[in-house]
Amino acid sequence: MRNGLLSRPFSPETYEAFGRSDRTISGFRLRQRNVAQRVKSGDKFVCYMTRLSRWIGLLEVREGPFIEQTPICYPEDDPFVVRFRVRELVWLPVEKAVPIHEAQVWEPLSSTRGQSKTSPTWTGKLRGSLVQLDDSDGAFLETLLLAQVKSEVTYPVDPATYRKLTTHRVRRADKDVTVTVPEEAESDGEEDERRPELRESTKIQALLVEIGARMGMQIWVPRSDRASLLAQTGRYG
Repeated sequence: MRNGLLSRPFSPETYEAFGRSDRTISGFRLRQRNVAQRVKSGDKFVCYMTRLSRWIGLLEVREGPFIEQTPICYPEDDPFVVRFRVRELVWLPVEKAVPIHEAQVWEPLSSTRGQSKTSPTWTGKLRGSLVQLDDSDGAFLETLLLAQVKSEVTYPVDPATYRKLTTHRVRRADKDVTVTVPEEAESDGEEDERRPELRESTKIQALLVEIGARMGMQIWVPRSDRASLLAQTGRYG
């Protein structure tokens, strides 16, 4: 029997964008449309922040899914067009969001229990959108998040480190500009292969990124290319 508790990952960037909104609309990419059709009113999104690896919120579905193009995360060409009207049950500030690596969280969860905290094998389920959580995991996380609202426990985050999760500086001829490199929250959790023959294309991509930044454009780099881009060129680091 379905428990109605579904995974809802956010990148640091989309976490900030949702937090600035009235928190009544939650959007997904168009490729998630079919799985979104299975979501029912009353289901709950258990929200997790990638990269910082923290549990951040709980949202109750009120209506949807529906398609809407009005930007909610990006000023234009917002990809999160499959949307639900939601009610905020929990939305934690970043310093109160609960790190998954905390022992009291890591061990109870079936997806992390017994896993090495340095291994990427446990991240797949957490990065997938609208995945039904295991009954015990869902109940545990719902209780954890509701309790954290009233808790005085905080988990400080270095502001400079947090900013680096979403923005980087690129020097233009006239000034420095902020380049946003968002994490794709709707990743399916699978790691992309890094083939040696892609190195030349990575260098070309880096050159195009820098040219665009110097023209004052906001630059987006696909998640699958970021690691190789950094390794090959040292840019954005």
